[in-house]
Amino acid sequence: MIIKRFVITEKAIRLAERENKITIIVDRHATKKQIAEEVERLYGVRVERVNALITPQGEKKAYVKLAREHSAMDLLSKIGVL
Repeated sequence: MIIKRFVITEKAIRLAERENKITIIVDRHATKKQIAEEVERLYGVRVERVNALITPQGEKKAYVKLAREHSAMDLLSKIGVL
């Protein structure tokens, strides 16, 4: 399983509202391409780009920008995160 959990912080919500990005913690060995494919497959959205980083806690965090026709806030609401 590539996606471990969604990050719901003030910054993550702001990114979803303003930049149409969702923030998720993913498997440390997952590539950007694998992350994009998994999000597209599981949630039926189109991914524009993925930025990833390793947090100081050793987790891999991915910022997934959705295509313009999909809303990050709608997706987070639909899956019950918000």
